[in-house]
Amino acid sequence: MAEGGVEAGRAGFGEETVAVEFGGDRTGRAPLTWGQRAIWHAIRRTAPNDHYFNIGRVLPLADRGRPATVAEAVRAVAALMERHEALRTRLELSSDGGEAAQDLAATGTLPVTLAHAPDEAEAERTAHVLLDRLSATRFAYASEWPVRAALVAVGDRVTHAVLALCHLAADGHGAEVLVRDLRLLVRRGSAGRPPATTPLDLAREQHGETGRRRGAAALTHWEAGYRAAPATMFPAPVAEPRAPRFWTGRIVSPALARAVAAVATAHRVSGSTVLLTAAAVLVAAGQGHRTAAVMPIVGNRTSAAHRDLVTTLSQDGLFVLDTCTGTDPGPGTGTDPGTGTDPGTTPDTLSFTDLLPTAYRAALRAYRAAVYDPVEWDALGERLRTESGTEVHPYCCFNDMRLVERPAPPGPAPTAAGLAELRDRTVFGFPATQERVACRYCLHITEEGDALAVSLTADTVYLPPEMIRAHLYGIEELVVASASGRAPLLTGVGELLETAGKARA
Repeated sequence: MAEGGVEAGRAGFGEETVAVEFGGDRTGRAPLTWGQRAIWHAIRRTAPNDHYFNIGRVLPLADRGRPATVAEAVRAVAALMERHEALRTRLELSSDGGEAAQDLAATGTLPVTLAHAPDEAEAERTAHVLLDRLSATRFAYASEWPVRAALVAVGDRVTHAVLALCHLAADGHGAEVLVRDLRLLVRRGSAGRPPATTPLDLAREQHGETGRRRGAAALTHWEAGYRAAPATMFPAPVAEPRAPRFWTGRIVSPALARAVAAVATAHRVSGSTVLLTAAAVLVAAGQGHRTAAVMPIVGNRTSAAHRDLVTTLSQDGLFVLDTCTGTDPGPGTGTDPGTGTDPGTTPDTLSFTDLLPTAYRAALRAYRAAVYDPVEWDALGERLRTESGTEVHPYCCFNDMRLVERPAPPGPAPTAAGLAELRDRTVFGFPATQERVACRYCLHITEEGDALAVSLTADTVYLPPEMIRAHLYGIEELVVASASGRAPLLTGVGELLETAGKARA
């Protein structure tokens, strides 16, 4: 037995496998929550490449305070498993092909990799190597705990903890809760009061009468939006598939970070709305649509009881916007009163920033209607497909993965010259490819230092690599030009998309 009451076995040079025993308060079984159902459906559509959905985090533990011993870190991992029921919950598959369920265990053993490094620099490198390794394979959903963990030590002091999470157990916000709690458990031995609710309790609430009524109201919004928008944003193949078929382009832009904050402040909207609207108008222009339909990933954590809950709460919303008139096809027919543009604005003079007030309201409606049963959502799509004779699905996703938005810095707004100088630091590349993703356009927003990092994973049959590049540079151009006082006219967005980034190729 190793220190702390755990068994250790040699797994390779410089590594051990530590068996971490844990015990919780209860067992239980329930249907999947709606968020779990949504990600499970996506996992099945993406398999066998569903490791795409794994969530990884590296937690530095030698940055301040007294470094934890291996035994203390092992006890903290055990306490984390006991605190969050999601980490002790596995998928229960139906033998007859019916809906899966979730099965909570009270006790168990988690294998944790303990890697030894000669110094802190090598420990940092080792932690990221372990993160890549633990995240690189799909989970065995019915038999494996939905977390893989590793510790990196220099001598007997742990410098880093590594977590790879199954998306059935946590979304991005849930992953940050786990990182926070693990740090507190290592530093203080306690993470405070437990979460106010659990995934099991949430599932039972959603499948009750109140949950069903809320889900039905959300799907009314979806049906109205579907009827106002094109059946899909990418209706026709334009190129032969690349091998692998799906490419990810990524732009890292300090200028975009400053410009988004400036435009959001000037027009009293969120920065996420600015980026969502930019993506929507570029997709609509590029595909020849008047109306844009985009599915933003919505965190669904407005309730205080859900803010510290580790589970998958995120679901798709539906954002619909008429990009020619600046009106929002809201529930029912026509445009909601008061959500149009200035009466003096004509389609020929409408600029990108003229869309933002309406887009903000459309985004809020999308967020409110992002809690529903995916089984009923599938049924709605099938009904509309039968009615129209074609599949109804935008295949256009937007995921702002930032937990908070940085406000515009104090002082004057950035100047056109200052933004132009910052654009010289923009970096673009194609960091990844894969064979299968269950979408055609997936935009992800993160931060990297003082820059925004925007990644676009797309099906090369519908968006070849050169168009992936154009869309990413197009977002930067739309927003930076708007922050510079020359918001592009919507009639010129198609031309902007054709030229975006070419001067910097």
